[in-house]
Amino acid sequence: MKFPFMALLSGSVLFAISLFPAHAADIPSRVDISYSISSGGLEGEVNDTVEIKKGNHARSYTINSEGRAKGLLALTQPDSVVRDSEGIITAQGSFRPSRFSDQHGNRPPKVAIFDWNNKLLTLQNKRGEEQKPLPADAQDKLSLPYSFMFSPIPGKMVTLHETDGRRLEPVRYAVGKETLDTPMGKLETIVLTKQVDDSEGRDKKIWLAVDHHMLPVRIVSTEKLGIITDQIATRITYGESSDRLKQGRLQ
Repeated sequence: MKFPFMALLSGSVLFAISLFPAHAADIPSRVDISYSISSGGLEGEVNDTVEIKKGNHARSYTINSEGRAKGLLALTQPDSVVRDSEGIITAQGSFRPSRFSDQHGNRPPKVAIFDWNNKLLTLQNKRGEEQKPLPADAQDKLSLPYSFMFSPIPGKMVTLHETDGRRLEPVRYAVGKETLDTPMGKLETIVLTKQVDDSEGRDKKIWLAVDHHMLPVRIVSTEKLGIITDQIATRITYGESSDRLKQGRLQ
């Protein structure tokens, strides 16, 4: 069966986690991450850019992501997958999205609009528009892996709501640690493993690099038709100098 590139992208001792990422002054205002992505015989690349801006009373963020097929597949499927997320960073260090979009080629985008004042989430996609109550812990598909840059990770479990512009679902991630082999060398990481409670759920694991401001350096997820997508960082570039201090440890 031929799968399109759009599907590819598309005991008793407890961890005592003390993870306090650097303050705003320590995290660069711009980060560019290049990823290699694969699923079976399909290959592609993803480039993410994260920008942090400081205002008079708050900080804001924007994340732009673009993925493309590589090799011969790019000749037949040249369209890119473009995802964007923007919002503010709260005083507690949490990402609070205001808008998320996910567009595959020329198809109509999936959009999520977060109205925090009225606690409403508006989803716009090919099925039309619908509104849902907006949970206080809501993140979008793109902001979620980056949402630990400024805030500590809870002890054993991360619980929140996630939207991809089509649906909103509660998710739980178990917290662990792992030394990960990457094209950039061995990295100490915090691993978030999605807890799937039924056959309809889709597996996902996110590796956050302790020495790189808790940035996501690998994401493995199950997509449509059971396709497993593996996205791993090949390069991280900072837009300004960083003190390169450790961002946290599992004690």
